[in-house]
Amino acid sequence: MAGVIMKFFVTSMLMWMAPVAILYAFNHDLIPGKIGFFIRDFLLQGITKLSPHSLTLLSGFVAVISVNIVIVFYIYMAIKEPSDKHEPDPAFLAEAEASVSQSAGKVGDSSQSVKKEE
Repeated sequence: MAGVIMKFFVTSMLMWMAPVAILYAFNHDLIPGKIGFFIRDFLLQGITKLSPHSLTLLSGFVAVISVNIVIVFYIYMAIKEPSDKHEPDPAFLAEAEASVSQSAGKVGDSSQSVKKEE
């Protein structure tokens, strides 16, 4: 259970920190201008010539994409988790079965009262 909570906490923090870091980097010219020779001159040639409005839109799109990547990562981790590792609590199962059988009995009684009224 602690592993699941830790994975949830880590991905929640990434979902909060990644877009904020991307927006901060774009707004303070860390990405287009000061990231390094290779990235600036070869990969981001057109980004440095964008208007401030277009740069804001680009940073927003990249931030949204980063959140989606974190969500996909969380789903991947959940799928890879072994399913035989988790066993339901027997007390909870017994209580749930009793609740379902009790509510099924009430549904049958209410349908009989409807027939009597007709």
